Amino acid sequence: MKTIFSGKIWLLAAATMLAATGLARADTTDQKWQETVRVAKTGDHCVNDSNCFNRYHFAILPVATAKPGQMVVFETRDALDSDLKLDSVPADVTAIDLNLVHPMTGPVHIEGAKRGDVLVVELIDIAPDEYGYTVIVPGFGFLRDIYTEPYVVNWKLTRLAATSAEMPGVRVPMAAFMGSVGVLPGEPEVKAWLARETKLGEVGGVALPPQPVGALPADVCGPEGSGKDLCLRTIPPRENGGNMDVQQMQIGTRLLLPCFIDGCGLFVGDVHYAQGDGEVSGTAIEMGAVVTVRTSILKGKGKDITSPHYEGEAQLKSIAPANFYATVGMPLKASGVIPPTHSYIDGERIGSLENLSEDLSLAARAALIDMIAYIQREHGLNPEQAYILSSVAVDLVIGQVVDVPNYTVSAILDLDVFEEGAK
Repeated sequence: MKTIFSGKIWLLAAATMLAATGLARADTTDQKWQETVRVAKTGDHCVNDSNCFNRYHFAILPVATAKPGQMVVFETRDALDSDLKLDSVPADVTAIDLNLVHPMTGPVHIEGAKRGDVLVVELIDIAPDEYGYTVIVPGFGFLRDIYTEPYVVNWKLTRLAATSAEMPGVRVPMAAFMGSVGVLPGEPEVKAWLARETKLGEVGGVALPPQPVGALPADVCGPEGSGKDLCLRTIPPRENGGNMDVQQMQIGTRLLLPCFIDGCGLFVGDVHYAQGDGEVSGTAIEMGAVVTVRTSILKGKGKDITSPHYEGEAQLKSIAPANFYATVGMPLKASGVIPPTHSYIDGERIGSLENLSEDLSLAARAALIDMIAYIQREHGLNPEQAYILSSVAVDLVIGQVVDVPNYTVSAILDLDVFEEGAK
């Protein structure tokens, strides 16, 4: 015992001497190995931030450069670039300028990446803001013909769960992902995508043409911008990724994106705290966040991977509900009804039908309407609350696409979001 005690006295004395000379290591915080590139945000909105843009064009210049393997940290804004806050009310939703959707942080030039390569983007971490929101915007959303009035749910966020005074008794676990992530298109892609969307618009389909008002960067996409007639909106996802809203792209997954310009032009934005498959109200739990990713390059693989792919390990298991209730929808409707998803096609032909053929959109609509009715009936939420809860905690899942004419879609609700226990 004497020898051991003497040894401890010697170690204590040695540690005291090292501390006195400034050579001590008090903890592990000064041990670093990560090389980090940070793309910060400044100002209240994208217009005040030189590291932010909200349109796609091949002439948008990179704001930072990163090497493959470095950690790239993106400070992101909420999807609507809004002024919403914890005490916002439905009237505040009507003041939102949809020309500002979506503010993206970037683009970042990835050294060594060339057009024709594939960029691998591994999601390392998402640090949420303390506030998030889910809204109903009139004229937008899957059931926009039913929910025509503005509505907002304000969420308090932690790394564990989201709660809201507007959604009492509900606790939504954090399952964050990048709602929008992608690379800049090249000139051929911009022109080709604009042409196909223009054709869709000409026959009555939903297509959003370039809109210079509110467009950033202003020198390229604004009203006097050099490329104002070619700057694509960020709302639809395309082969470059963008607004995919795929909740399975969780931390630990790897997204594969074809590169259309040298350096790829990586960007991140529109981060979601949680979302159901479908994002049916038009918004998830939207938030600003700090996102960390790491990249690598697959040389020449753009010939094989021409649109986004993604891969991972156990992420899908981790987001599957342990306790659920589900409804099943088929492509059935009332005679005389033409859903908004079908209004651009031959309404006279389908208007009188009560059963459409091989139609997943109508099946999803039927399942969702039944789920909303269930949430109201069994859990006491009002119609708007039930619709918003469906947007953040209900997954629309394809059952089968072979049993003609009735394809099936299930709406699956995670019952564990109810704090008082499922009925």
